[in-house]
Amino acid sequence: MYTTHSALPSYRSDPPGTHPPLLYPDYRSTPVRAPGMPPTLLPQQLTEITGPLLGPGRLAATDNDLTAQHAEEPLGQRIIVFGRLLDGDGHPIPDSLIEIWQANAAGRYRHTGDRWPGPLDPNFTGVGRTLTDGQGRYRFTTVKPGAYPWRNHDNAWRPAHIHFSVFGRAFTQRLVTQMYFPDDPLFGQDPIFNSVPEAARPRLISRFSLEDTQPEWALAFEFDIVLRGRHATPFEEPHDD
Repeated sequence: MYTTHSALPSYRSDPPGTHPPLLYPDYRSTPVRAPGMPPTLLPQQLTEITGPLLGPGRLAATDNDLTAQHAEEPLGQRIIVFGRLLDGDGHPIPDSLIEIWQANAAGRYRHTGDRWPGPLDPNFTGVGRTLTDGQGRYRFTTVKPGAYPWRNHDNAWRPAHIHFSVFGRAFTQRLVTQMYFPDDPLFGQDPIFNSVPEAARPRLISRFSLEDTQPEWALAFEFDIVLRGRHATPFEEPHDD
């Protein structure tokens, strides 16, 4: 992603039409969150790109299996989410920390701010993390999240989705995106999904994989994350040159 350890990072801009705008009126919270002035670029020095390191010693055995973190199994359709983390040239990115968080099968987050009547699941926290391997591969076992209501517009429901947080080797390299599921009927009325330029939206939708589905155990969905270039995954807060 950057030139050398002794020089400042030199990033390539993604093509126009990749990432959603910071201000999207149909997504009602963006007018109060979008910056009112042009952002100021703060170049990353060597300190920012080398520490704190996010290595394997910070992971627990069940961090990538959200169905095995409690005394009993959670309710819902068990799924496997897997894929690769790639750079703009299609090369794998190894040893990178990927975190996910999601609602449970009823569409409820384990969060004090989520108070709609969907039931909480005592056996599902909804967070996980893992490191990519030498080929940039990652894998999670979880349950398919449910849709949930939100008050953005009349009868607003969010499509089922999983949040992804992608780190490099340091916290300052964090990027955030969302993964959706194929053929969701709620795509058409969701301003978060539709804030992404139309040509880039398919990059946020996972691909069902019967080949990787485990018989009588879990459906499998493949989701590759591309950090840069014309095939880049849309991120919520893209880095600009």
